[in-house]
Amino acid sequence: MNRDDVEWRGYWPSCPTPYREGGDQVDFDALRALLEYYVSCGFHGVLVNGTVGEWFSQTEDERRAVAETAVDQVAHRMSVVIGCTGYTAKEVVAFGRHAMSCGADGVEASAPPYSKPFPDEIVQYYRDISDALDAPLLVYNWPHGTNVDIGPDLFERLVAIDNVVAVKDSTPNAEQFYETARRVVGEVRVFGPFMTLQGLDVLRTSGGDGFIGGGSLFGPPDAAFWEDFWRGDLERCQAHARRSEELFPALWLPGGWAGVHGAYQSELKAAMAMLGQPGGTVRRPRLPVTDEGALEEIRTALADAGLVDR
Repeated sequence: MNRDDVEWRGYWPSCPTPYREGGDQVDFDALRALLEYYVSCGFHGVLVNGTVGEWFSQTEDERRAVAETAVDQVAHRMSVVIGCTGYTAKEVVAFGRHAMSCGADGVEASAPPYSKPFPDEIVQYYRDISDALDAPLLVYNWPHGTNVDIGPDLFERLVAIDNVVAVKDSTPNAEQFYETARRVVGEVRVFGPFMTLQGLDVLRTSGGDGFIGGGSLFGPPDAAFWEDFWRGDLERCQAHARRSEELFPALWLPGGWAGVHGAYQSELKAAMAMLGQPGGTVRRPRLPVTDEGALEEIRTALADAGLVDR
């Protein structure tokens, strides 16, 4: 397989998993409502059970139920890729087989968390997944969660693996990402930080496919950025990139790994609540943002962006 075997592109939210108050139960009704909202925004795909989806605090049964619910609710109206990250290739394959049996369009996995594998070990890990799983595979570079940062040289080895068709690169090093994109975009779909002014320049000159962001605060304009780009309306793309660059520093720490006022998932769900999006709450070890001063600062940032009333 290669990039031509899938049509993955555009804006994809990494879907938060809504939990009921207290975090004990997945709120499947809210999950369905959130996915329906994403469809209504015109998004081009969705990633389920990724970092923002808090897969790490779900049971195996919950991970499978969330995957089943997502595929059922979306009903082929956009691409659905299921996050299947695990500590071993065997775990990824088991979740991946279930996801594909439900009708998912592909499988996502980061390098194994915690073990801090060496480059040859990472290559073998993805080879083992590819050999055992007949599915399009999205390689996710998540340095903050895995303690390894997949750079251009290692990515070139990974995209040569049979079933790897796409990469999601969340390195905090923007220049490293752009170099990776230039090297591998001819072989696989590349998702990363193109929705900035600098990213847009790289997108124009070197190519790229999309962005998988933590949910979506802007809603339809995030999808419109890509529609505008494909039409060649760069002025509108630049306007949205500027708007994003003004908002995000008020909410996210550099590198996009955490919120200014709490964990990434916690701050995102606080903002979603203010926007009227069905996000539920977080589950421990994540804690919700409850400080009134912090909540007011989040609301002010959203108001400054014109997303909520003051």
